[in-house]
Amino acid sequence: MSNSLGTIFKITSFGESHGPSIGIVIDGCPAGLVIDSDFIQSELLRRRPGQSKITTARNETEAFEIISGVFEGKSTGAPITIIIANSDARSKDYDHNVKVYRPSHADYTYQEKYGHRDHRGGGRTSARITAGWVAAGAIAKQILAHKKINVQAYVSQVGTVKLETPYTSLDLSKTESNMVRCPDEAVANKMIALIEQTKKDGDTIGGVVSCVVSNMPVGLGEPVFNKLHAGLGHAMLSINAVKGVEFGSGFEGSAMKGSEHNDLFEPGVKISTQTNHSGGIQGGISNGEDVVFSVAFKPVATIMKEQATVDEFGKAAIIKGKGRHDPCVVPRAVPIVESMAAIVLADFVLRAQSTTLEH
Repeated sequence: MSNSLGTIFKITSFGESHGPSIGIVIDGCPAGLVIDSDFIQSELLRRRPGQSKITTARNETEAFEIISGVFEGKSTGAPITIIIANSDARSKDYDHNVKVYRPSHADYTYQEKYGHRDHRGGGRTSARITAGWVAAGAIAKQILAHKKINVQAYVSQVGTVKLETPYTSLDLSKTESNMVRCPDEAVANKMIALIEQTKKDGDTIGGVVSCVVSNMPVGLGEPVFNKLHAGLGHAMLSINAVKGVEFGSGFEGSAMKGSEHNDLFEPGVKISTQTNHSGGIQGGISNGEDVVFSVAFKPVATIMKEQATVDEFGKAAIIKGKGRHDPCVVPRAVPIVESMAAIVLADFVLRAQSTTLEH
């Protein structure tokens, strides 16, 4: 089972949804980085369950402990290990599906691949493990801060409610001003109303998280198999419930002509482009413009309605969700998207330092 991501700045995730704890091991963090524990905690609280009426009611404090790799508040260069306790797991909520496969979950595929599965919230396949990724992302963001690189994600769509305003006309500082994390208050209210009604109906709804990386340097990424957008895409598609990723103009660009889509250069001392259909990446390499991408999340698979399914013997069965689940995952996915982007970018920044002897 692969549980690691990265080349120089490398994370290894461990733990299960209903185990005693989850966590992360971060290898390759440069020595001497001041580790801001308060910032790590604040990032974990952005992702935590139970934070609003439109998220799962599971109430984790997200208290964490750094047990290696940090001394006197600074990284030592050794692996940083962070443990986060699972303090509010209710395993009995999953007693009904010990022998039954939940539709669109990993129950069946996991069982077939490994011959054994943890029915309690999906075990290793649960989104609960992303808390460790967010902790690692908080440290990655502290590395990026030294390069003045900023990662900002926000909810741009819930179901059919879509934020049509381009990010350049939005005040992204307002993203955290509402529970759905959409920087437009009017659109946010429509999103919240849709999630509340969907939850009332015992159903779930999908959505989109968009992300903007500003103050990007030129030259991150490689032109063949280690393209920057390939690395980001790999990380985004590793997040639970993600079904699609697009950069810049994305799929809409396929309907454009080259004369419409080409990002023409803007003359000046600092070379820039007049448009950014490429999403800040050309030939797999960052061009200095904002890196812009969107991540599509499917509806949460656990719904509070009866569904037809089968048991482990292939016999027909009925299942209905129990316990505490998100009616829409995207509000809590915002810090996860940011964190995974930061982890990849921190890795590419460190890798870029070994590209040439002189530059």
